[in-house]
Amino acid sequence: MGLKTSTVYRCLDKKTYIFGFEVIDLFLVFTVLALLNFILGHVPYKFLFTWGPTLGLAVFIKIIKRGKPENYLQHLIRSYFQPKVLSAFALAKRRPKFVKLKGSKL
Repeated sequence: MGLKTSTVYRCLDKKTYIFGFEVIDLFLVFTVLALLNFILGHVPYKFLFTWGPTLGLAVFIKIIKRGKPENYLQHLIRSYFQPKVLSAFALAKRRPKFVKLKGSKL
């Protein structure tokens, strides 16, 4: 009986880059392109008004992310939408405040 072997891939944790951009960055760039094309589809010089800001955004992302860790943009966006105070326990309910009314015999 022979020894069973299988191939082991060494780059399982390697990130996928397309033209030097991560997938989430390309998703953002193409979403902006689609929205601008939808909004400015009937305008003259549509090519300039849709591709200009999109290419500017792509260059901006490339410059900002230089030297930053992987998924930097995703973590940055997530930090803006996350609550600022994190707690391990649920917040306690507010206790009602009892006020003595004038004329009451309590």
